[in-house]
Amino acid sequence: MAKVRGAVSVNVEKCKGCELCVAACPTSTLALQPDEVNDRGYNYAFMADPESCTGCCSCALVCPDACIEVFRVRID
Repeated sequence: MAKVRGAVSVNVEKCKGCELCVAACPTSTLALQPDEVNDRGYNYAFMADPESCTGCCSCALVCPDACIEVFRVRID
């Protein structure tokens, strides 16, 4: 059976840095970018620990701006 890992894609320009996705992530995969801001002046979410993502979609479900997409990647 193939292993599956998650991958999170964040629309950086739409993200307002509310941290709901960071709090909802059970594996602490997401964090807010500490040094960079988007065009609107917000620190945005990113995958701080990509190896721990399981693709559970919790982050995408709680995002109020629908700027997160979650993919499941098959690892052979």
